[in-house]
Amino acid sequence: MALTATAVKQAKPREKPYKLSDEKGMFLLVNPNGSKYWRLKYRFGGKEKLLALGVFPDLSLAGARDKRDEARSQLANEIDPSVAKRVRKQAQKEEGGNSFKVIATEWFQTKMQNKAQGYQDRTWRGLKNDLFPALGHRPINQITAQELLAALRKVESRGAVDMAHRVKQSAGQVFRYGIVTGRCDRDPAADLKGALQPTNKKHFAAITDPKSVGKLLIAIDAYEGTPIVKTALKLSAILFQRPGEIRAMEWSEIDWEKKIWELPAEKMKMKQPHVVPLPKQAITLLKELKRSTGRGRYVLPSARGNHRPLSDNGVRVALRTMGYDNDTMTAHGFRAMARTLLDEELGFRVDYIEHQLAHAVKDTNGRAYNRTTHLKEREKMMQQWANYLDDLKAQDTADNVVTASFGAS
Repeated sequence: MALTATAVKQAKPREKPYKLSDEKGMFLLVNPNGSKYWRLKYRFGGKEKLLALGVFPDLSLAGARDKRDEARSQLANEIDPSVAKRVRKQAQKEEGGNSFKVIATEWFQTKMQNKAQGYQDRTWRGLKNDLFPALGHRPINQITAQELLAALRKVESRGAVDMAHRVKQSAGQVFRYGIVTGRCDRDPAADLKGALQPTNKKHFAAITDPKSVGKLLIAIDAYEGTPIVKTALKLSAILFQRPGEIRAMEWSEIDWEKKIWELPAEKMKMKQPHVVPLPKQAITLLKELKRSTGRGRYVLPSARGNHRPLSDNGVRVALRTMGYDNDTMTAHGFRAMARTLLDEELGFRVDYIEHQLAHAVKDTNGRAYNRTTHLKEREKMMQQWANYLDDLKAQDTADNVVTASFGAS
């Protein structure tokens, strides 16, 4: 006699396990602890076998019968239901191991560790915030170009067009990594060429008028934020290296005797080691900060702990606090400021300036200069630049001094 839903629900445990039979070989196994399991008894290859269908109440009587009928259909086609179930579980396990999130994480850990910290942070945020929610759980070999485009459209809808392009680039690298490691066959990101809104090429805002630079430097001196952020602002102006390089400066990279900052190739955008001569003003700032952060790894550590560098928002937020919006001055703008004034106001050779900016500079034979090329000349240039900044501050201060005569009339 077939079971009823009520009979299944009301079945009470006994001292020993017992069975309540349904139809076509299916029964409910009731255990002494009260758990109830659906089972199917069948024969395959001349042997009696048992197939686990599920657990009540997660699997209802009707649901168990559906699974029973599916198994009997497999038997009719000479397929062992137990073997089919095992193969299906293995496939699901492999798909989980081949999800986009798993492959992307593996790619990031394998391919991104030699990149600049700021670039690593931006790349991971794009994966975590913009791709994992939509695609992370999906098997990488099943993701279509349309699915990827839908995720990228959400980034575009925030007005973050440049970010959408960067996320697409990261996705393409993940898919290509999946191809070479045998987890997928193609890169759907390649099908999206021209699908996104074009990026607006825009130079980083920078102040290049000498008088305005003086006012900016006065504002930095008056900034009431943390000493670490204030020093980051001052070093950004004096040393004019990339924001990520300034933030990730380490005490081990400072050669006090030679008065230089030596950046290893893995930290540099061009993947070439770089040397920054340190003028007296920079040395003074570093010595002052060393008393508070010198025991840690980073010159400018994060407020969250000495094990990580200052946030990439630190200098940007400080500039906003001082009244400089993103269209007036940026953290990257200190480089354009130095590039312009060193050339137009101080008259230094462009190749000295470009080399100090760590741009790709080549000699007359097309060979890239090494890290110490023109080092003596660059030392003089960096000291003169720091002195020039001091002069601009002094001029601005003098222009704002009000003189008065208090003699008798």
